Amino acid sequence: MDLARRGRSIAVSGFLLGGAVGIIASTQTWLTVQRADAGADILVPGASALPLLAPLSLAVLALGAALSLTGSVLRLIFGALAGAVAILMGWSTLQLLLSSPVSAVASTVTDATGIAGAAGLADVIGAIVPTAWPVIALVGWAILLIAAVVVVLTGRTWKSGGRRYRTDAGAAAVAEGPVDAVDSWDDLSRGTDPTR
Repeated sequence: MDLARRGRSIAVSGFLLGGAVGIIASTQTWLTVQRADAGADILVPGASALPLLAPLSLAVLALGAALSLTGSVLRLIFGALAGAVAILMGWSTLQLLLSSPVSAVASTVTDATGIAGAAGLADVIGAIVPTAWPVIALVGWAILLIAAVVVVLTGRTWKSGGRRYRTDAGAAAVAEGPVDAVDSWDDLSRGTDPTR
């Protein structure tokens, strides 16, 4: 497969897939808190465990949607931003998986039990067990990181998108002779003051 030729479709698909996985994962249970007092388990969704999960996933979806319409400089910036998001969220997800910190479940446990503070939470929390969703999110971040690298490597070779939305610099030339209302509106659309 020619990476330079297929780079745009790989990158856009990777951005959209990574963002979609993040959004879906934010609504699913990431951690199960088993209570020390034999109460019912408390389920912690991804958005509570990692508060930046949903907003950054939405940002990645927006970057993916805009990626085809931008010029080569913005493509590189979008690729770098997506790579930074993938690394940040991947690292945060990995830390959550490996250590299952009390801080990730504190707000949800407090909402469920009304108990706050480190000492009170220590009495309530027996164990914190991760589900499969953090692993699924890690796969999404890996896909996003690969897509970001593809953008950085091949973004300059893509054909420019969105040409139909650009104004033609040559069309801004002022016509000779009388100007009617339509010509005045066209001048305004191009950023030219028709009264001069």
